[in-house]
Amino acid sequence: MEFKRICHRFGCCLRSTDPRDSLSELLLSCSRNTEQIPTRKAGGIIREALENEVNVMQKSSSVDLVTKTDQQVEQFIFTSIREKFPTHSFIGEESVAAGQPCVLTDNPTWIIDPVDGTTNFVHRFPFVAVSIGFVVKKEPEFGVVYSCVEDKMYTGKKGKGAYCNGLPLQVTDQTDINQSIITCEFGSDRSPEVVDKIFSTMRKILCIPVHGLRGVGTAATNMSLVASGVVEAYFEIGIHCWDIAAAAVIVTEAGGVVMNVDGGPFDLMSRRIVAANNKTIAARIVKEIDIFPAKRDDAPVEEKQ
Repeated sequence: MEFKRICHRFGCCLRSTDPRDSLSELLLSCSRNTEQIPTRKAGGIIREALENEVNVMQKSSSVDLVTKTDQQVEQFIFTSIREKFPTHSFIGEESVAAGQPCVLTDNPTWIIDPVDGTTNFVHRFPFVAVSIGFVVKKEPEFGVVYSCVEDKMYTGKKGKGAYCNGLPLQVTDQTDINQSIITCEFGSDRSPEVVDKIFSTMRKILCIPVHGLRGVGTAATNMSLVASGVVEAYFEIGIHCWDIAAAAVIVTEAGGVVMNVDGGPFDLMSRRIVAANNKTIAARIVKEIDIFPAKRDDAPVEEKQ
């Protein structure tokens, strides 16, 4: 019933009586109809802001940035969804930074990164995404990632496939790590111990060897590239739930896998992820990762400080 209500309130013309099929129709229509959900409109706000001077502020450090656009887009998305679903829960990057608790319950929850790739946005590096994930009983159900400069709308619905601008996505069938491109990011922790671990991992993966290591500066886009069959895998420690909630569904629905960096089950709140085209590639990457601590997103506030 939750899925049927979502489709109805976002104005989809439903052809199926199965609510899950109806939600799949919603996701397909998202890439065509700008009025269905706020993702495209949010992307428009970002593109317009890129043409103007960006007002930059700092959060936890000088490399952990936030802009008025981050805050504006998150508020726009929250308002747009909340007026249709007032009983749903919300987790947003900027709301958490402002002191809201980051708690995931069984209640239907929207997990939102308004500007994934804020540093890219500040420097006008052309990879910035809006990420909206929907989670029920702590399990991701569907996700939308809009790479707004590229105008690529990635969508995924549990059990119904993944798409980019309405065209189906499929991961590569590559099982040879030596023939693979891997993506990763560095996070915002610049302590020497953490940086040493990151570069140790990169060195070991490069020396496997692989064809290359890449990173576009946004987790949601990196993972969407895995789903698109452009790269074989993505890994990171220190990522947040709002960066990966939407794209995790897109990867798995494109035939890929997501897991913890220790090879265990994917944990949305753990701040650790490997997303890959298959278990063979994922396991080979896991073998090379130097793991370092990262406080869980749902850790008590006193533990994060």
